[in-house]
Amino acid sequence: MKILLLSDTYSEHTEKWALGLAEQGFEIGLFSFNKASYPWYEHKNITVFFEPDKKINAERNLTKLAYIKYVAVLKRIIKNFKPNVLHAHYATSYGLVGALTGFKPFIISAWGTDVMKFPQKNFVAKSILKYNFKQADVLCATSETIKTYIEHISKKEIHVVPFGVDTNHFKKQSISSPIFEPQHFVIGSIKPLESLYHVDLLVHSFAEVHAQFPHARLLIIGEGSEYENLEKLVSILHLNEVVHFTGRIPFDKVSHYFNQLQVLVNISQYESFGVSVIEAMACEVPVIVSDTGGLQEIVHHTELGLKVPVGNKEATTEAICQLIQSPERCQTLGKNGRAHVLAQYDWKINLQQMIHIYKTLCP
Repeated sequence: MKILLLSDTYSEHTEKWALGLAEQGFEIGLFSFNKASYPWYEHKNITVFFEPDKKINAERNLTKLAYIKYVAVLKRIIKNFKPNVLHAHYATSYGLVGALTGFKPFIISAWGTDVMKFPQKNFVAKSILKYNFKQADVLCATSETIKTYIEHISKKEIHVVPFGVDTNHFKKQSISSPIFEPQHFVIGSIKPLESLYHVDLLVHSFAEVHAQFPHARLLIIGEGSEYENLEKLVSILHLNEVVHFTGRIPFDKVSHYFNQLQVLVNISQYESFGVSVIEAMACEVPVIVSDTGGLQEIVHHTELGLKVPVGNKEATTEAICQLIQSPERCQTLGKNGRAHVLAQYDWKINLQQMIHIYKTLCP
């Protein structure tokens, strides 16, 4: 079976879906408005048909005229590749070009801001999303939270297929860290460095934590428009020696970094799901999350992690301090988190869910 994925090759989620399907024997084509940061798609069953020479932001940089141009490009790819299924991962940009080709069967998977924020812009934006969903044969959501947003726009059945975690890859391992000493308590964040993820709030919170616990360290993984501002903030707070930035890291190295952490903190303003949270939980790393969206869906009770109000520095500081002072609680949360991921977010099960959808469309 041939699957043409309209999806961002820069995204680790695209990497996971494409490689997972390719390993199952599917022939995968890729059409991307963005540029991968490393050649993860060098696989005998994967062909990149379209990818720009440079990294772009499709939502900001592409006009309606540009979309029309890319529809023609995509139609030529469809004609040559002859896919069995066209699958848009992201309901707006990729959903629109896919819808405009008229190809069937057509699947749209909503990821987050495409349904949580885009339709709120104006009437036109909401109308575009309605059109995309109308053209789709199947609608998918990565969480129950996203499903709820789609239900305000479309009456079609919605399949919840989480991104999931490869629990054989993401697991507790003994790592010799090149950065930290065994006595350090390492707090981690792995998110794009953008304002909505409140990494600046985490830095302020960490400053108070470090004043009480000098052995605490902060590891910030990711890149984004707030990188320079965060570096300046770290310098102003005199934390240069205890806060470490890694930039973007390859997906196959992520579990290595999780296993250097004592706690993961994800205090986003809003979150559609929270893949990094379940990846950390799979590695038996306790988590602190903001009480919003998909994060509260994952950490739905106190035996799975600690929840703090959105934007609350004091609560975040207190939660981190609680875990520093209670190694036993950290261990319990870690083991509970791993069990929860095995039961609810095993990647192999999620991959088979998607394959079942494909086979239902193309028996």
